[in-house]
Amino acid sequence: MMKTVTGLMFALSLPCVALAEGADVVGVSKVQASDGSWRFRVTVAHGDEGWEHYANSWQVLAPNGQVIATRVLAHPHVEEQPFTRNKSGIVIPEGVDEVIVRAGDSVHGFSGKTMRVKLSD
Repeated sequence: MMKTVTGLMFALSLPCVALAEGADVVGVSKVQASDGSWRFRVTVAHGDEGWEHYANSWQVLAPNGQVIATRVLAHPHVEEQPFTRNKSGIVIPEGVDEVIVRAGDSVHGFSGKTMRVKLSD
């Protein structure tokens, strides 16, 4: 019994380390420009490990799954987590009042947490 308690106490004392799984969208803000296009500011969290495994893009999708815009992320963000990147000039199709934002990584593709964003807010 003592070994189990000691082992558990040791495990609980270790720092939490995020293992690189899918890239998660953890924040989104948007602003509509005077020409009707949108600027999205997306915050992504991912346990980037280097060039072999890193968050490499985020996308804005219509509710039907149509990709509206893609922001390619050109390098790993090992020391910058979570990180935020922008994309301007996004044209949302007429009649779409809500979008889905998702992030992808170089190993798992688009498998992390997404966010639904209402454009009227």
